Amino acid sequence: MKKIVIVGASSGIGYEVARLYIEAGWQIMAAARRVERLQTLVALAPERVTAVALDITADDASATLLSMLGGDQKADVYFHVAGIGHNNIPLDVKTELDTVNTNSRGFVQCVATAFNFFRDNGGGHIAVVSSIAGTKGLGSAPAYSATKRMQSHYIQSLARLSKMTKANITFTDIRPGFIDTDLLADGNNYPMILPLKPAARKIYKALIRRRRKAIIDWKYWFLVQFWKGIPNWIWERLPWKL
Repeated sequence: MKKIVIVGASSGIGYEVARLYIEAGWQIMAAARRVERLQTLVALAPERVTAVALDITADDASATLLSMLGGDQKADVYFHVAGIGHNNIPLDVKTELDTVNTNSRGFVQCVATAFNFFRDNGGGHIAVVSSIAGTKGLGSAPAYSATKRMQSHYIQSLARLSKMTKANITFTDIRPGFIDTDLLADGNNYPMILPLKPAARKIYKALIRRRRKAIIDWKYWFLVQFWKGIPNWIWERLPWKL
């Protein structure tokens, strides 16, 4: 039986992908700050699902994560979904710093811990959910956009480090567009929102296939190519609320 550790499994993408792994017969270590919200996952397969309380920004996060990755059976996959994001046109500084703390500090603390664990234990698969928001700097969500860019670059750097040190670790960078989750329940009108369950199945397939990068879905793939083709001097002058 294979084992996956999913951090950020209490709702949205993390929850739905965990459910798909449960259906496939995997052992699941599901973590979130609100551990009570994981109990519905546990109820699906109590003998194979363990719920763990984990705040990725806490000082003890690495120790908790190591206990999840190890134990009686070594994890095969670490999937990092935990993160926050806000439209912040007023540029509230606390909102920006909270986003950086979770999406950068908490992200690095967990992903680096998983890397070191897999390097010391024969290899593994690290997958993260970044975002197409990392393609260009978004004026409506500066810290979110910047931290998602950082996450993709961090994974690329670790992929290089894995090759340099022969760590036998593979990586998947999931870059979704707008998916119908609690993260978007802020009253804003988001374009091209994807239904959660079909999007989660596409993410699951990308993880099973160990794809290096997956933009979810094809509509956003074309959007990303369009964004990439816009010179920065034009991008920075566009009146769109992006």
